Amino acid sequence: MKNIQGTGISDLHRRIKPFLFLFCFYLLISFTVSAGDLGNGFFDHGVASPNSNQRGVVATVDGNGRNVVLVWLFDHRGTYALQMIDAETGKSEQFPVPFAPNNDAVYCSLLSSKNKLYTLFANHFAEFDPVKRAFTFSKESMPQMTPGMTEDDNGVIWAATYPNCGMVSFNPATKEFRDYGYVYSQNWKQYPVSVAADDAGWIYIGIGITSSQILAFNPVTGKAKTVLNEADRKRGYAFVYRDLNGKVYGKALKDSKDEGWYELHKGTALNIGKHTSINSKPIITGSQGLFYKEFPDGKKIKELDLIDRKLVVETHGGASLQTVHFDYASEGAWVMGIAAAPDGTIAGGTTFPMRFFDYNPKTDKFMDKPAFGQFDALARQGDRFYFGVYPSGSLLEWDPSKPWIDTKEGEETNPKVIAASSLMTHRPHRVLAYPDGKTIIMTGTPEYGSTGGGLVFWDREKKASTVLKDTAIILDQSTFSIAALPKGKFIGGTTTQPGTGGIRKAKEAELYIMNLKFRKVEWHKVLFPEVQEYSDLCLAPDGLIYGIADRKTFFVFDPVKHTLVHQQEIPASFGSTVVKESLRIFIPGPNKEMFLLFKNGIVQVEPGSFKLTMKAESPVPILAGGDYLDGRIYFVSGSHLCSYKL
Repeated sequence: MKNIQGTGISDLHRRIKPFLFLFCFYLLISFTVSAGDLGNGFFDHGVASPNSNQRGVVATVDGNGRNVVLVWLFDHRGTYALQMIDAETGKSEQFPVPFAPNNDAVYCSLLSSKNKLYTLFANHFAEFDPVKRAFTFSKESMPQMTPGMTEDDNGVIWAATYPNCGMVSFNPATKEFRDYGYVYSQNWKQYPVSVAADDAGWIYIGIGITSSQILAFNPVTGKAKTVLNEADRKRGYAFVYRDLNGKVYGKALKDSKDEGWYELHKGTALNIGKHTSINSKPIITGSQGLFYKEFPDGKKIKELDLIDRKLVVETHGGASLQTVHFDYASEGAWVMGIAAAPDGTIAGGTTFPMRFFDYNPKTDKFMDKPAFGQFDALARQGDRFYFGVYPSGSLLEWDPSKPWIDTKEGEETNPKVIAASSLMTHRPHRVLAYPDGKTIIMTGTPEYGSTGGGLVFWDREKKASTVLKDTAIILDQSTFSIAALPKGKFIGGTTTQPGTGGIRKAKEAELYIMNLKFRKVEWHKVLFPEVQEYSDLCLAPDGLIYGIADRKTFFVFDPVKHTLVHQQEIPASFGSTVVKESLRIFIPGPNKEMFLLFKNGIVQVEPGSFKLTMKAESPVPILAGGDYLDGRIYFVSGSHLCSYKL
């Protein structure tokens, strides 16, 4: 079946006039990509991983009948271009998307029966014509991106959108674009991952993940009606597909073999139970992982490697292989965060592609290796370094003194998977190396569609892990920030944010103190009314806890008396705090100083008065943290590793 469905997540971005934004955007990029001395004590060490990621690959032909490969390219800016590669020569052309990528990405694309490529992301629908070698249509739509597309019998392209289940259509013959707005309301972010049209023109949508549903959408009225009764809805993704008989078939849960099927036609649904005769209508569409490899002449893509810039094509039956090399322009992968490693280097991870990098300040060189997922959170303890990994919720241990061996679960690799809980820490937010020298604690939000994350504990001496659920910590919340306390305790700050696509159930985030030995919460409280997240926590030299609430309030907390000592709103002149999954905002200095990373610069806390003072304004945006090493504070600006000399 060529209709490949998938999922993805991207935050809602501001809607800015495209051309004005593009002008400002590329001015910023042209400024930040130049490595070297930035002035004012700041230095750009370069791009951590100079690669882009593919967000869909399609084999087709151009206007001359030559085999070409179309590749959506993603770097730290978002999906910024479409690459066209000649399959015989490797000659390439790169076509910038005709709107601001705005850090968003392609999550689904479709190659139509008329050999045109379609997608919708960053609030824009787009058409690319490989014959004309150009984007031939672009139109702004309701937010935000599509995880599901189809083509109906009249050649009209349909896309359902995340996060509020909108519907759009485009008629390539007339260039008519229709945005129907939102067609189904839920109190969670919806993933309409499968879309199909019957021969009568009705459109059917399979939705997930918190509670599955199938919608029947009438293009004439622009209205949708539900197919599943509330009792039949499941946690997961509903599924629909178009059959060659003209009807659409669907079920409440895509991956379940026990689910009964519905026959869908002209807006009506018939529960038919078992359905074994599946004859899917060929439609070339799929998620960001779409890899359509068949050229019209029978040749196939065997391999496409954006790291090695290599394309391998096989002839009929794989009798022979042809390898060509190509290149593309990239500003580098999105860096998630960094920390000082035991061997005197700065280590971190990127996403899309998911890579590990290690920067040696003494040699001014980077090491770039494949990563076991997305390294969201990281910390050092003694001679070891630890990574919290999305999407597996795994905890990895790396020994920098030994050779790197690409991670494989269950094997003696370096880094090695030592613990995991995809259910509880699907998206890790912090790794705490406790000062006892043997305990590692990983926090995170739960898997997609779930609410309430947990904690993973790793004992280096016993080589054993323990997992705590939210029911043993703070119900329906996840630990977002964490800091060590004396006497075998630690403090955690929660977030009410559920797993991606889940339902927010808690009203306010809390602080809590837990006893490490007994894994028991000794104290917890809503310190600030209406706060939804304790963004970062740090134990200061005076024994107080410094914290950030909702990325806008700086506070000081006495963990012994359980009292608030100080609070203030962060000045707008500082800009926002650093972002990404693990907010390494606080950076302890070498002489008991405490620094904070903000978009506009490095701020210092004055002991006693807790006054925040801008120590150094940064010439580049500070977007992710952050650690101190040998007289420098290191941070991330987009795809670049940068530093400030104290």
